[in-house]
Amino acid sequence: MFEYFPGNYVWNLAVVATLNSGGLIDEVDRACRPIREAAARGSDVGTAEFLRAWTDVVDDLEAQAVADEKAGHPRSAGQKYRRATNYLLQAERMQSAHAPERPAVYRRCLDLLRRSLELADPATTRVEVPFEGTTLPAYFTDASTGGRPAPCVVMWNGLDSTKEHMYLSGFPRELAARGVSTLMVDCPGSGEALRMGGLTARVATEGWAAACVDHLERRDDVDARRIGIVGWSLGGYYAPRAAAFEKRLALCVAWGANHDWGAVQKRRLEREGENPVPHYWDHVLWVWGQPDIDTFIEKVEDVHLDGVVDEITVPFLVVHGENDRQIPLEYAYRSYERAVRSPKRDLRVFTRAEGGAEHIGLDHLPHVGVFIADWITDTFAEGHVIDDREAPEHADRPGAGAPPATELP
Repeated sequence: MFEYFPGNYVWNLAVVATLNSGGLIDEVDRACRPIREAAARGSDVGTAEFLRAWTDVVDDLEAQAVADEKAGHPRSAGQKYRRATNYLLQAERMQSAHAPERPAVYRRCLDLLRRSLELADPATTRVEVPFEGTTLPAYFTDASTGGRPAPCVVMWNGLDSTKEHMYLSGFPRELAARGVSTLMVDCPGSGEALRMGGLTARVATEGWAAACVDHLERRDDVDARRIGIVGWSLGGYYAPRAAAFEKRLALCVAWGANHDWGAVQKRRLEREGENPVPHYWDHVLWVWGQPDIDTFIEKVEDVHLDGVVDEITVPFLVVHGENDRQIPLEYAYRSYERAVRSPKRDLRVFTRAEGGAEHIGLDHLPHVGVFIADWITDTFAEGHVIDDREAPEHADRPGAGAPPATELP
């Protein structure tokens, strides 16, 4: 993995994620150069300096984009707004959950991406997925053509990413080029759902899945027989759990095999493995809505897929990096080996030699994303769909077949 800041895994992960999501190396270098000494003090101490340095580059880009708009160059402006969103999102992601400026910074991210989409990507629109009296904020990239409905993938993020990160990764664009639409959703505990809606993470995810499928079934540009789900990072737990019990989903991808995330938290207490973000324990308490570490650890003991992946009855792909320093590689084999009822199960481990070997392949994200997009396209083309006769059984019973949830909403 490219390591701009030697010895600082968390900051380096932010840099490679930014570069592999459309960042330009000169702009990223200008953001990072002033904080090289701060990075040497560890991942937590200099995050306010990180935000200031990266915001300087964002400010410059936004000013250029405004000038492009005034000059009548909407595409150029949209591209600059997109990169500005990318940089500011990574800086926001690095902040403490208690940082007072964080809500305003995220709202600015939303505004920057809105302007980018309006100018440069009209196929992607903001949508709201109805859920428990409120909504899950999302983006929808429409790949339908000629009035014909297209297959669709629901995409879920993880512990510290957002729907904006999913969009900027380029993965929805790859799917659209293959005729597959994407619904990118901020689930409870992530992105806008957490920051502005106050929705915290839960063990049972099939309710979120049912809400997403309900929303897509109401769209006339989506083929309801071909709705799949992809989850990266902690979404590698969320998505398989959903596919096991929401039977209207036609395929599932675990982009990072988070088979036993509860056990990973206990390892982190013992300082085993790397953290994904600075201020880690404050972050997870915020995401899960828990008052202290002991309560949190007890809560997430149920965040595992033992006895769950066994219930997946649709095609299932597990993707993992050989050198994932956050989630043990052994979990990829466990998820794959226990998905015994899947009619098509595949495991793809990306190696150091080819790239994509780090957590969710962030060191070579486009390489991993293209592989997954091809697998999804091939699987739909092979005729793996949910038969219309099966849908009514589940349409009014979200999560039918799931074991009782062990936690309160």
